[in-house]
Amino acid sequence: MVEQSSEVASEPDESAVALSDTGRRGADTERRLARALADLLGAESVPADGHFFADLGANSLVMAQFCARIRKTADLPSPSMKDIYQHPTIHSLAAALAEAAPAPAGPADTPSSTTPQPPPAPGPRGNRRTHLLCGTVQLLVFLGYSLVSGFATAAGYEWIVAGSGLADIYLRSVLFGDIAFVALCAFPIVAKWLLVGRWRPGEFPVWGLAYLRFWLVKALLHANPMVFLAGTPLYVLYLRALGARIGKGVTILSRSVPVCTDLVTIGAGTVIRKESFFLGYRARAGHIQTGRITLGRDVFVGEKTVLDIDTSLGDGAQLGHASALHRGQAVPDGEHWHGSPAEPTSVDYARVAPAPCGTLRRAWFGFGTLVQLLLVYIPLLVGGMYMLFTEIPAIGKRLDPQTAVLSLSELLPDALVLSLVLFFGFVVLGLLVLCTVPRLVGLVVRPDRVYPLYGFHYVLQRATAGMTNIKFFAWLFGDSSYIVHYLRGIGYDLSRVEQTGSNFGTEVQHESPLLVTVGSGTMVADGLSILNADFSSTSFRLSRVAIGPHNFLGNNIAYPAGGRTGENCLLATKVMVPLDGEVREGVGLLGSPCFEIPRTVDRDTRFDHLRTGDTLRRRLAAKNRYNLRSMAAMLFVRWLHTFALTLFGLASVDLYGAVGDVVIGGYLAFTLVFSTAYFVLVERCIASFRALRPRLCSIYDPYFWWHERLWKVPDHYLNLFNGTPFKTLVWRLLGVRIGSRVFDDGVYLTERTLTTIGDECTLNAGSKIQCHSQEDGTFKSDGTTLGAGCTLGVGAHVHYGVTMGDGSVLAPDSFLMKGEEVPPNAQWGGNPAVDMPESGSRPSGNGRATSAANATTATVS
Repeated sequence: MVEQSSEVASEPDESAVALSDTGRRGADTERRLARALADLLGAESVPADGHFFADLGANSLVMAQFCARIRKTADLPSPSMKDIYQHPTIHSLAAALAEAAPAPAGPADTPSSTTPQPPPAPGPRGNRRTHLLCGTVQLLVFLGYSLVSGFATAAGYEWIVAGSGLADIYLRSVLFGDIAFVALCAFPIVAKWLLVGRWRPGEFPVWGLAYLRFWLVKALLHANPMVFLAGTPLYVLYLRALGARIGKGVTILSRSVPVCTDLVTIGAGTVIRKESFFLGYRARAGHIQTGRITLGRDVFVGEKTVLDIDTSLGDGAQLGHASALHRGQAVPDGEHWHGSPAEPTSVDYARVAPAPCGTLRRAWFGFGTLVQLLLVYIPLLVGGMYMLFTEIPAIGKRLDPQTAVLSLSELLPDALVLSLVLFFGFVVLGLLVLCTVPRLVGLVVRPDRVYPLYGFHYVLQRATAGMTNIKFFAWLFGDSSYIVHYLRGIGYDLSRVEQTGSNFGTEVQHESPLLVTVGSGTMVADGLSILNADFSSTSFRLSRVAIGPHNFLGNNIAYPAGGRTGENCLLATKVMVPLDGEVREGVGLLGSPCFEIPRTVDRDTRFDHLRTGDTLRRRLAAKNRYNLRSMAAMLFVRWLHTFALTLFGLASVDLYGAVGDVVIGGYLAFTLVFSTAYFVLVERCIASFRALRPRLCSIYDPYFWWHERLWKVPDHYLNLFNGTPFKTLVWRLLGVRIGSRVFDDGVYLTERTLTTIGDECTLNAGSKIQCHSQEDGTFKSDGTTLGAGCTLGVGAHVHYGVTMGDGSVLAPDSFLMKGEEVPPNAQWGGNPAVDMPESGSRPSGNGRATSAANATTATVS
C-alpha cells in the first residue's frame, strides 16, 4: 500500500515533472497536480500525457489519495474519482478541471457548491440520561412483550390439550392460531393509531419520548407476520390500514415496510420491486426526519432502489434498478430516470406486457391466501407444536404433572437426540427438496411467457424463489469450491467451471435458479441479485439471465435480464448494469449510471502466477481442505447452538409446572441474550480475540481462508437490536471501536475490528461499511474511520480505507469508494460519491453538483 504524505509542497519542483508544453495555459496547475501524484507514486517525474493506470501503474486507492491531497489545497480545483477515470492523464485532467471550474465569487455571490458547507444546526442532542432512559424503556417493552407472549402461548397450549379427538384439536388449533395471528397483525395498527395518530412531516431527536413512540411502532411493524405476505393484495390492504394512500392494482414486492405510512401515497397500477426502500423517514445528525413519498399512477420502481423523503414520481414515470431519488427530487410524468442520484434516461424498465388481472382476480387471490393461511398453515404450525409437545417422549413426559423435575443427566441425552434430528434433518431434507422441486416447477412455469399475477403460476414462482433463496445453504457452501455444486444442484447453468475456490460468495439470490447462466471463469462476490423475472402491476415473465465468461462481479449488484455486458468485464461494487448501448467487453464498469474504467491494474495482477498450473492445483487443494474444515465448524457451531436452545427448552418445559407461565416468557428473553453472547464469543474465538490488520494478499493465502471462516459466523441476531443503545454494546463486544450514543438503525459491518465509529454517529437502515475488497484473485482490506457526528444515509455503502470527517454526511444509496477522505461537515452523495450539498441537486458528468433538471420539491400537504 502506498503511504500518503501529510504535506503538500507549496512550490512545485519542476525537475520532478515532465511537461509537453510548459508555456500553455494551465501549466502551473499541471505541474502541481503532477508533483502531488509523483510524491504518491514515489516517482521522480510524471509525464503529463501518461495514463494513470496503464502507464504509471496507479490504482483506484492511490488516485483516491491523490484526490484527497488536492482537495486540501485551497487554490487547486478538486477532482473526483469520476474525473480521474474520465480524464486519466495530468494534461486532460487539468484541462477538464479548468473548464468546469466556476467563476470566482464576488462579494455578493454565494459560496461555491464544491466548498464543504456545514449542515443545518441541529436541535439539542440527546444526553447520557435520555440515552440511558430510552434503552431502559426499550428493554422493559421487550421483556413485557415476551412475558405476554409466554402467557398467551401457555394458555393456548393448555386449551388445545384439553380437546378430545383429532377434529376437536384441529378446531382448537384453528381458533387459537387464527386469534394469535390476527392479534399480531392488528396490534401494530392499534399501537400506531394510539401512539402516533397520523404521521406528519417533521423532525425529532433520537432517544427522546417522540422517538420511543416511533421505535415501538417500527419494531411492531417489523415483527408482525404480514411482512411475509409482501407481493400479495393482502399486504397492500395492510398498509392501507396503517394509513398509506394506495390506489387500485398496486403490486409491492419489497419487504422493507414503510414506517411513516401516512406520508406514503401510491397511485393505481404502480409496481415496486423487492429490496426497495420507501420508509417515509430517515435519520440524520441524531434526528429522525419524516417526509412524504408520492408515486403517481402506473409508476415503476426498480430493484435495489432508495426513495428518500420528500421525493415523487409522476404518472407513468420509471425509476431504474440500483437507483435513488434524493430529497427534493421529482420525476415528471412519463419520464424515465435512473442512477444515484437519479437523472433522465431513455431506457425502458417496464419490460413485460400487461395481462388480465382485475379487481376480482386480486380479491380471489387474497381471499384464497387468507383461507389457506387461517385453515391450513397456521393450524398445521400450532398442531405441529402440539404433536411435538405430546408425542415426543423427551417433551411429553416433562409435561406430565406426576413427573418430578428431571436432573441434568436426564435432560442432556434427550436434548442431544432431538437437536441432532431437527438440525441435520433440516439440512438433508432441505437439500433434497431444493434439488428436486424447482425442476418440477420449471416444467409448469415456462420462460419468456407472460403470466398474469395472482394465479397458479405466480404461486409456483413465489414458492420456488422463496425456498431456493434460503440463506443457510448459500452461507454454508459459499466462499468455497463447493458452492458451484450447490448452485448446479438447484438449477444454475455454470458452463465449464474454472474452479477458483471462491467462484461465489455467501450471498446470491434469484427469482428462478433454472434461468441463470454464468460463463466459465467468472467470479462473483457477495450480494448478487439476479433479476430473471420482470414484473408489471398485472403480469410477470421469467427470462434467462446470462453473465459472460471471465467476469468479476463486486458486491451488492442487481443483474437484470438483458444486461449489456459480455466477456471479461469487471463490474464494480453497487454498479448499475446497463440495459442499453453496445455490449461491453474487456472493460470495467463503475457507478450508477455506469461508466467505463480499466478492467484491471498492476496491483491486482501481482498474484496471477498463483492462479495457473501446478501452483494453482496445490493451493486450491489446500484451500478446499481448509474450507471443508470451515464448513464443518459452521455446522458444528450452529448445531451446538440448536442443542443449547433445545436443552433450555426442555428445561423450561420441565419447570413449567413448578414455576408457571412466566418460564415461557423468560425463555424467549433468555434465548436472545444467550444467542447474542454465544455468536459474539464464537467470532471472537475464531479471531483469537485480536483485531484484524490491513492485508493485501492472494485468495490462495491461508490468511484469506481464515478471513472467509469469519464471514461464516451468523450475525442475523444483530437486526433485533436496531434503533436501541444495545446495538452499540454488541458492536463493542465484537471488537468495533465505537463511540457513545451512536444511533444504529441497521448498518452492517463486514470487518468489525477494522471499523472505527465516532461519538453520536447516525447510521441508517441498509447502510454498510465494508473494510475489504476482492478483485479476481486479490484480497485487500484496510480500516475505515467515521468521525464524530457522521451520518450514513439509507442504503449507503462505504468501502475500505475511508475516512469521514466529523459531522460529514453521506447521502442515501451512495457509494464512497476506497481511500476517499471526506472533509469535516461536508455533504457527499452519488455513486461514486462526490461533494454534493443537499439542495435538490445532482452531480453533473464531471462530478460537481449542479441543479437537477426538472427536479422540484415534492408537494407536502
